[in-house]
This record gives sequence, C-alpha cells and structure tokens, in this order.
Amino acid sequence: MLSTEKSHSKREAIGFVKKVGSGGDQSGGAGSVGIGFLSTKSLNQGSDTKEYTLHHHFALDCVAIPKITISVMASISLPSICPSAALSFQDKCKEKTKSRSSSKSVFSVKTKSHGQITMAVAVNTSRFDNITMAPPDPILGVSEAFKADTSEMKLNLGVGAYRTEELQPYVLKVVKKAENLMLERGENKEYLPIEGLAAFNKATAELLFGADNPVLHQQRVATIQGLSGTGSLRVAAALIERYFPGAKVLISSPTWGNHKNIFNDARVPWSEYRYYDPKTVGLDFDGMVADIKAAPEGSFVLLHGCAHNPTGIDPTPEQWEKIADVIQEKNHIPFFDVAYQGFASGSLDEDASSVRMFAARGMELLVAQSYSKNLGLYAERIGAINVLCSSADAAVRVKSQLKRIARPMYSNPPVHGARIVANVVGNPDFFNEWKEEMEMMAGRIKSVRQKLYNNLSAKDKSGKDWSFVLKQIGMFSFTGLNKTQSDNMTDKWHVYMTKDGRISLAGLSSAKCEYLADAIIDSYHNVS
Repeated sequence: MLSTEKSHSKREAIGFVKKVGSGGDQSGGAGSVGIGFLSTKSLNQGSDTKEYTLHHHFALDCVAIPKITISVMASISLPSICPSAALSFQDKCKEKTKSRSSSKSVFSVKTKSHGQITMAVAVNTSRFDNITMAPPDPILGVSEAFKADTSEMKLNLGVGAYRTEELQPYVLKVVKKAENLMLERGENKEYLPIEGLAAFNKATAELLFGADNPVLHQQRVATIQGLSGTGSLRVAAALIERYFPGAKVLISSPTWGNHKNIFNDARVPWSEYRYYDPKTVGLDFDGMVADIKAAPEGSFVLLHGCAHNPTGIDPTPEQWEKIADVIQEKNHIPFFDVAYQGFASGSLDEDASSVRMFAARGMELLVAQSYSKNLGLYAERIGAINVLCSSADAAVRVKSQLKRIARPMYSNPPVHGARIVANVVGNPDFFNEWKEEMEMMAGRIKSVRQKLYNNLSAKDKSGKDWSFVLKQIGMFSFTGLNKTQSDNMTDKWHVYMTKDGRISLAGLSSAKCEYLADAIIDSYHNVS
C-alpha cells in the first residue's frame, strides 16, 4: 500500500518494505533480507517509467520474499501515483534477483510522477530475532502443568513449598503477629542501606553461628542481607569471580537446579563431585571425598548445610568431620548453602551443626542463608550472605566489597521480610513460638515420610528395600525413579514431580500416601 500527503519542501516518500510469509525462501533466514532506501530516476524524458534502486546495508534476495508491501510514512505530494505500484514493485523484485552479498538491487515501477522519490526501506523483522526461546524452568514448569490438570487425584510434588494437611499454603502464625507489630509501630518504607537491615544482619548471623560463638564476638563475620538464597549465592559468586580469578567451585552431583545457573551467570567455572549413589539410593561418601581431594588446591566446595536438595541425604556427623579434614588438607574454601535451618530436623542448632563445626576448626568460609522455608517467607526474598574471615580487618574489607557488588545488582534489599525476621528473633515470645511452628512443620513432613514408607513396604511384594525413604531428611525424597518412570508418574497417576525423581513431601498429605505409594510401585516395576 502506498499512501501520500503534501510536502512543501521536496517530493519524497518514506516507507517500509515488509516481508510477508516465508514461502520460497532459499537463503535460510532473516539475514537474507535487506534494510536500506530506494531512490528513483526517470528512464526517458516524459516517460512514466522510473528506475528504483535499492541501496541497503546487507543483502536482499528478492526471490526469498514472496510478497512485499510498501507503506509511505512521511509527507509527499504524489497524487498521480499508480495504484498498482506496490504490485509492480513486487513483480519486478522477483525478476531482478541478486546475490545476498549485493550492495544494491534495481527495480522499475511505473508511475505518472516525474522527479525523484526516496524511500526508507525496512524489513518487517526484529533486532531481537537472533534471541532463541529459553527452555521452561524445570521446577516452575511442573506447577503450570499441575494447574492445567483437571484430575481430582492430582498431586504437585515438584515445588519445595510447605503445605498443610489440606495441601494449602501456610503463613506462620508468628509471622502474622510480627507483621501486626510492624503495623502498630507505623514503620516507614524508606530505603535500607546497601548491606540491609542492621537488626536482621545481627539476628541472622547469631542464628547461624550461635549467639555466643567467638567468631561473632571477634567481629570476623562479614554479613549483608541478600535476596533470599539465590541472591545471596549470586553475590558470593561475583565475589569469587572478582577476587579469586580462575578458582573453581565444586558442586554435588546432583544439586539444586539453580546452582549451576548462578555460577554460569557469574562466569565462575565449576565441576561436580560425586554425591548420590543410585545403587544404594544413598550417599557416595567415598566418591565425594575422592573428588574433593582430587580438585585443584584452593577450590571452593559448595556444601548443603542440611537437608540436601534434591536427595535429602546428609552426611553423618562423623562424615562431616572427614569432609572437613580433606578440605583443610587441600586448602579449599567451604561454601555452605543453608536453605533449611530449623526446617529439616525441627532444631535450629542441629541444622547448623555442620557450619559451626567448620567454623570451630578456624576455617574461613562462606554461607548463604534463606528464610523462604523455615519462616515461610517465600515471596519476601529474604536471606543473607556471610563470609567468615581470619580477622576482623579482613571481614571489614570483605563486607565493603560485598556491598560494592550488591549496589549495581539491586542497590539495596527489601525491608519487609527483614523486619519480620528481626522481630521474630528479637522477641523471646515470638522466637519460642517460631521454634514450635518449625517443629510442627518438620513433624508433619516426618509423619508423611513414615506413612509413605509404611505403604511402600506393605504394598510392594518384590522384597525391595524402601528404607532409604526414612534415611533421607527434610522436605524432599529422592525416589530413585528415572525420567521415563517419572513421566509415568505424571501421565498415568497425575503426580507432578521433577524428572530426576525428586518429590517434595511438603506437598503430600497423609490421605494421599497410599495413592502415591501405588504410583511409585507401578512406575518402578512396570516402566523401565
């Protein structure tokens, strides 16, 4: 389509050549079309035939364009332009085929106008055409598929979020009380400092290391508030990339799905150490120790402080000691991810015992924390990164660099969740109530874990040992099912889970334990 209107300065048209459809494209992509401008001149005096020349910045293969339309956007006075101009242009385009490396193409279009017409020509394409579709998130995608399922028996065991016995989200009572207190105080919404809320930072470090720990009294811990566990890990990854260039991070195989994304995004190299033994559905301790020992000296070793995700398999206290021995021998730096303190066993102290043991040995280390699970603050994005240093002076310098990294990332962290944590920990009544609720949540998960094991053992007559279900801890259970078997769980039984065989027991009710056991037994024995 060619439309015009008056211009008092000169006779010119600005327009766009638009590619419609893709049939006949022999050149293989958006790079085969051109962007540039058209200019014209009369071929003969008094003739209504004009020569159109396409000057463009990269090649235009006319044969690859099945249809071209021209739309004039700027001011022009061309009342006598032939209505079939666009069609003629298209026909001539097909006749005048040039190579993709050509810098210009020539076309003829009849009009009754004389003089010069200039057109800006652009292909209907995006500068973002080279950006491919990202794959769906393997965990969040499970929830989307679950929502679309209409079966009454469906179970969502993919996302690690606590549910009640009625399989509903749960807001802790103590969180509601802390929020009410905040409303009564009329607290403002001013920006926090880069490092976050001071009261939160003090409370979170004390929860992690213990309020009486010498490392805190010696001021050897640099703590800043982070965007839950993910954001805290990301800040730490940036610190490693900036001040330990070339250092590798060792990650358990398997691990939480976002760990690799975080280090890839920070351009920190990583490799895996053995962790899960599919033969025993337990810990491959010998493989783990051997791989940590074989790693280059000075590597960072990412450890799950408790309730390993996705396996639910934790080292014993004796095994933790041996792991610490190897890390010290190799001059590695331990890097803990603590996402479930108090939520795994029901005890804040027991779930922090691995971190405290390493600290007691005088080791420098990093710890990322999250309050998504243990306080149910999933959407508040509240966590912290802690760096235990050998001296108070080093801790001050490290903290300054953590703040420097955080500033261009997110400037400063959110205040609401930080105040909730500070109020709960800082109020003895609230704190005790929180511990009771954590014990309740951890107890419910332990209960369904036991009931699932009982049903598996009673229903499966093959003699298979299902005791690994009880040996695992926290909200997850690693079933040992492969991808095909996991697909059967979803397709046949409407049980939604990650394809590595992990199920979240936090999304299971006592009433559904028997049904889940039937699904697992069927998938394990009847699907290879």
